[in-house]
Amino acid sequence: MNENGLTDGADAGGATVNIEKLVYGGEGLARLNGQVVLASFVLPGERVSVRIERVNTGLLRGSDQQILQPSPDRVEPRCEYFGTCGGCHYQHASYELQVAQKCSILRETLQRLGGVSYEGEIGTISGEPWFYRNRIQLHFAEKRSGFHRAGSHELCAIDHCYISSPALVAVIAKINEAVSRPEWPAFLRSLEVFTNGTHLQLNIVDTTRPVAARFFDFCDTFLPNVARGPLIYPSGDFNFRISRGSFFQVNRFLIEALMNEVIRNDEGSTAIDLYAGVGLFSLPLARRFRDVYAVERGASGFRDLEANADEHDLPVQARKLPAEDFLRTVEQPPDLVVADPPRAGLGREATNELLRIRPRNIALVSCDPSTLARDVKKLLAHYRIERLTMVDLFPQTYHFEAVVHLARM
Repeated sequence: MNENGLTDGADAGGATVNIEKLVYGGEGLARLNGQVVLASFVLPGERVSVRIERVNTGLLRGSDQQILQPSPDRVEPRCEYFGTCGGCHYQHASYELQVAQKCSILRETLQRLGGVSYEGEIGTISGEPWFYRNRIQLHFAEKRSGFHRAGSHELCAIDHCYISSPALVAVIAKINEAVSRPEWPAFLRSLEVFTNGTHLQLNIVDTTRPVAARFFDFCDTFLPNVARGPLIYPSGDFNFRISRGSFFQVNRFLIEALMNEVIRNDEGSTAIDLYAGVGLFSLPLARRFRDVYAVERGASGFRDLEANADEHDLPVQARKLPAEDFLRTVEQPPDLVVADPPRAGLGREATNELLRIRPRNIALVSCDPSTLARDVKKLLAHYRIERLTMVDLFPQTYHFEAVVHLARM
């Protein structure tokens, strides 16, 4: 042990380590004298010199890394903001490696946190890795606009973004000019911009004072086709109404592919869509099942859900309730339950209710492998994994979506 409280070879003067793998969160993992070292912007197989800092017992963090032996999968980052802006984590990796590592992270997380030993193949769904986002959040400070810096809430001023759709790239440039004008409210801190490719929807996220309607009038002078109400977003055979505050997937290339992966060719008498949002899964389910119950607790999403079902003349029975409250009313096992919960996952109550009613099949969609591992571990008491797919909705970042199909034993 040295004077810094670190084992030999792990002092603040630096150490050389070999990166074993990427872990969820975007960092690479190495080991030094039996302790885990995490470092950013590295790749598996690389030999790296890092400055070591202790996080807690058994965990060290490496910074100021120098790549001594690069991976053959290392590429030149496309964006000059990479490493400063907190939006991307993997631009230094080939896209093939990104997809492969996300599958490995999914498998390892299920095993490590859930004790779930899935030996089958993990399917992958991926698409164009650039210009895919249909929604961004811009932040403002001192007449500048941009994203947050990595690991902080400080502003990283930008004038373009290579993972945003072309419509949003144009918005970024125009807002950069507008923030210096006297009409721009200095008290506005964050603004969300959503697009269907032709129209824009602006949503105030953070402000120290109320933003008056004249702000949107001002935006009309430099932004084209700003919608004052919901947007209509086409995907597959459907046109989804999406209001401010309603959730919708951000990857414009993979929305229909995600829908198809979740629904597959399932059909039957009764299906339940939990955390239904605006009806991304409820509407196609209503074409395959006699009775479809769509459960959404958010007021904005619920209104859009009802409107979308009515517009497509589909017999979706919408319920404005928390998922666990609706499940308590279910007595007979449905043929299928689709669940796309928030990052926190299903949780104990909803999982217990699913185990009580025992639907024939469950399609569980997750954006966090750790909460997925927790939920699947409990469901495997009466279910088996029939199919597992990694859907790369967020290229260049460590985030991904997973779809698990569970069949009752």
